[in-house]
Amino acid sequence: MDGNPTFEALSAFAATWGMAYFGVIFAIVVAYALWPSKRDQFNDAARIPLSED
Repeated sequence: MDGNPTFEALSAFAATWGMAYFGVIFAIVVAYALWPSKRDQFNDAARIPLSED
């Protein structure tokens, strides 16, 4: 028995499209982090540990 062809097909599908999915998600996250209108928001968040109560 050489294995289940359905499992092999699903495994190949998951490997191919899973990588594409995570690549798209990564690109969206990077674009969000580097978006110019978000600069002030991220600078304020970066200063939170340095502020005193």
